[in-house]
Amino acid sequence: MKEIQKEQQTEFDIAIIGGGPAGLTAGLYAARARMSTVIMEKMMFGGQAAITETIENYPGFPGGIAGAELTNKIKEQASKFGLGFIDAEVKTIEKDKISEKGFIVNTDGKEISALAVIIATGADPQRLGVPGESEFEGRGVSYCATCDGPFFRDQDIVVVGGGDTAVEEGLFLTKFGSKVTLVHRRDRLRATKILQERALANPKLDFAWDSIVTEVVGEDSVEGVKIKNVKIDEEKVLPARGVFVFVGIKPNTEFLQGLVEIDKNGYVMTDENMQSSMKGIYACGDARKKLLRQVVTACGEGATAAFSAQHYVEQLKGTAYE
Repeated sequence: MKEIQKEQQTEFDIAIIGGGPAGLTAGLYAARARMSTVIMEKMMFGGQAAITETIENYPGFPGGIAGAELTNKIKEQASKFGLGFIDAEVKTIEKDKISEKGFIVNTDGKEISALAVIIATGADPQRLGVPGESEFEGRGVSYCATCDGPFFRDQDIVVVGGGDTAVEEGLFLTKFGSKVTLVHRRDRLRATKILQERALANPKLDFAWDSIVTEVVGEDSVEGVKIKNVKIDEEKVLPARGVFVFVGIKPNTEFLQGLVEIDKNGYVMTDENMQSSMKGIYACGDARKKLLRQVVTACGEGATAAFSAQHYVEQLKGTAYE
């Protein structure tokens, strides 16, 4: 189905910023409620989930489903109900001083007015911040195994991290690399038990426990990583042509500074209804402070944010069902 473009329209009931699972689900629910709704995304609709090879813990898919397939299905479903899509990066959000109702969303080309705004901007991979990392990004250093894994067929690969993402991506990379070494700062993994079991049973996956990466080394491209054992203070170089970093995420909320309450790590603070500290602005997905960051929780939060925003808009319009 052809999606609805709303490049000419500038006034909406609800504006959603971010096109990952949370934003798309919010759009689906808002559009079904017959709210005039637009979703803005600066890069790729589907977000981080779209570049995940397999999502095996989303209910209803016993054999798992490719991230791109799942997010495309949600997008198609939302489009069917009239959700509008705009490819744009949001620069700022400010109160609408003229109407004194709603907000002005400033993008990289136009202004959008909306009575309510849903923040679903997600998060980007956290960097290590060590010498050589930025210099070799795209020349051996990567943050996406699905994107870049095939470039390192039959070569040594290093994965940094110990959570679900690091272990999942490490297992995926064993399809390509001759050996994959997972570097983790502790002596055990943080990942879900079933992923730990698979990782420890995989003969192509090795582990550098109690270790941190201190430098990415090479000439024109990555040739290895320098690691340090934090318990015995010993350093060595692991040969590698590819280095994949999965040490956490950083929420994309810089443009919200001073508008809504944000914690020290950059996450938007909300209540159980996804309401931020600013009335009329809601947040869901990885941009929001919460315990569990999964596609299923993002979708649930997106639905809640849309429902809350719908009631807020109806109250402003005087059409709320009391």
